[in-house]
Amino acid sequence: MDSSLAIDDAFFASIPAFSRFEEVVDAKNYRPLPDDWSLATTDIVGSTKAIQAGRYKSVNMAGASAISALLNAIGRRDLPFVFGGDGAVVAFPDRAVAAAKSALAATQAWVADELDLTLRAALVPMKEIRDRGLDVRVAMFRASDNVSYAMFLGGGTSWAEAEMKAGRYAIPAAPSGTRPDLTGLSCRWNPIEAQRGDIVSIIAVPAPGGRMAEFQQLVRDIVAIVGEDGNGGHPAQPAALSFSVPPKGLQAEASALAPKGKRLWPKLSILGQMLLIKVLFATGWSLGRFNARRYVREVSENSDFRKFDDGLKMTVDLDAARLALVEQRLRQAEEAGICRYGLHRQNSALMTCIVVTPMEHDHIHFVDGAAGGYAMAAASLKAKAVAPGLANLAATGAATRDAASR
Repeated sequence: MDSSLAIDDAFFASIPAFSRFEEVVDAKNYRPLPDDWSLATTDIVGSTKAIQAGRYKSVNMAGASAISALLNAIGRRDLPFVFGGDGAVVAFPDRAVAAAKSALAATQAWVADELDLTLRAALVPMKEIRDRGLDVRVAMFRASDNVSYAMFLGGGTSWAEAEMKAGRYAIPAAPSGTRPDLTGLSCRWNPIEAQRGDIVSIIAVPAPGGRMAEFQQLVRDIVAIVGEDGNGGHPAQPAALSFSVPPKGLQAEASALAPKGKRLWPKLSILGQMLLIKVLFATGWSLGRFNARRYVREVSENSDFRKFDDGLKMTVDLDAARLALVEQRLRQAEEAGICRYGLHRQNSALMTCIVVTPMEHDHIHFVDGAAGGYAMAAASLKAKAVAPGLANLAATGAATRDAASR
């Protein structure tokens, strides 16, 4: 990383971290992004068709690749970001725009070359968002003692995504063969089978009208219903985690590490690491500071299976009774004009990871449904109604600012 990209820590220090997920709707936990920041937003063109063709693991890998590339290019792993299954949002200071553009362009080329998918990318300045009466406010949810994930509120990220899909603020792809720095990007875990009933991916967003207080109560209710199992519906419990040697994602991870013709050593290295971990886990032995059983517990604790990005997103493991209650509450709220929602059920979840080194404890793990997850839930939501217009997003932003000022 260029030392000129060093970031003032004052903004990060100003964001309070909370550990009870239901506090995600409390506007007092959020801070506005500085004016001299921008949003990078990405998604996969035609992700629904790719998922229907069974390519959901590639779609997730592509979605996480933009986060990995941007964090590596800018040199900060604590930048605010949200993983959305087939895409992502990452916030960063404007002095890193050149590095971000280069990383996104290279990532688009890599996704096309290696995954045969089209990654769409855009950079949207905060000034453009605020000029339209919207905002991007950031909170940090402490998933564990080692990892916190950003939450976004204010309508700005939704507007930025819509602008990207409309072809505005676009970043063109780099020439074929260009490679981003994807250090740490991996997908070694097997699909995580449902332990209670179904793996359910849920997206719920405010309906037009800006009734944020009622929407916030809806989020609290959903979180409470899901949390009745004592684990918040967490699908990636340690007992549910497993991997095989060789891993099913070996080729994808090797392609992130090295160009074609130079992947034998990365593959051998991955296989060696996994065999070693298998032995260490079975025996309970440690290797220096690394303990395999503790690492598996940390994978579960650090997992990003629920988030807020201008709406609630979660991939959870639910039994039939709780799923019925969740659907009933969402349906009631939708009929009352409080929310719009999409929901997708599947038998298992997928995990895509950013692990720079397993010796440290701040490894990141993204959880999505293994049969489309968030992308299919979003498609279900979109099929019900036209996406909320600018007036609704502006109302959301205004409601956020009003709540924060009280």
